[in-house]
Amino acid sequence: SLSVFNKSMKSLSLFNPTGSCNTMKWARCDGDPCQCTLTYKTNKQLIDLIPKCFLIKAEMYRARNNVTTRSIGGKSVETAFVDNDGIYDPECESDGKFKAIQCNGTDVCWGVNSAGVRRSDKGDKNIKCEPVETYWVRLELKHKANDATVPLDATKLKTGIENALLERYKLDKKFVSEVKYDRDGRLIVVDVKKPEKERITDLSLMTYYMEGHESLKPLFQDYKPFEVSVEGSKVSVENILLYYVDEVVPTFTMQSPTDGIIAVIVVVSLIVIAGLLVLFFLAQRQKAQYSKA
Repeated sequence: SLSVFNKSMKSLSLFNPTGSCNTMKWARCDGDPCQCTLTYKTNKQLIDLIPKCFLIKAEMYRARNNVTTRSIGGKSVETAFVDNDGIYDPECESDGKFKAIQCNGTDVCWGVNSAGVRRSDKGDKNIKCEPVETYWVRLELKHKANDATVPLDATKLKTGIENALLERYKLDKKFVSEVKYDRDGRLIVVDVKKPEKERITDLSLMTYYMEGHESLKPLFQDYKPFEVSVEGSKVSVENILLYYVDEVVPTFTMQSPTDGIIAVIVVVSLIVIAGLLVLFFLAQRQKAQYSKA
């Protein structure tokens, strides 16, 4: 499958005479003219922005070989969810898309969306999951405190964010559907949407570069933290959170309680046990009093 991808992408390979690969600092640039390749099991020719599935495989490959990697660390709708599972070694299609079912080399499998984010409970290898597209990503950006003096409003921010996403991730401005701004909380909420059933645009090309905190360990060769230019003033982002919304509602259940729910269950159980012990000792005390009488 990789050879098919290499052959189909050959005309789009990134050639850089300077020897560096601007969109991926892990890539190597060799040959004349210089051709950028990214290694995870074999070399893959690097295009402008690398599909997220190939990027995760590259990071897993680097982690196994003790090479530096990157730390991965209000919802748009009730069905929105965050990628809380961290990275795994995914199975990719030849074009870089995630396969609908991922198992990470074990007998435990789960379903993922087009962004590679788990959207089902985990099961065995007989699990049934159909490909599901992520059509909406909500970005929650918190800007630095010293930028609060810059006069901002949602309209001007929208223009700046459209320009930043276009320049940095080649994302067409038409996909930035709405921008909201909370000055007191220094919170910028950006809705990036594509039409449902649209299969040309891959929003995950942008999300992997932004997940966690891009400004700490960016994937770009040229270190530039994510900034938004608003009428000549730079607004720097210190925290980025992403929510995903799929065309089909996720199938999570309560089979795997979260840590918070488990903690509540434990506390309630301890309270009940303590109450029963108190009642037991009170009953024993009253029984002793009656015996003395």
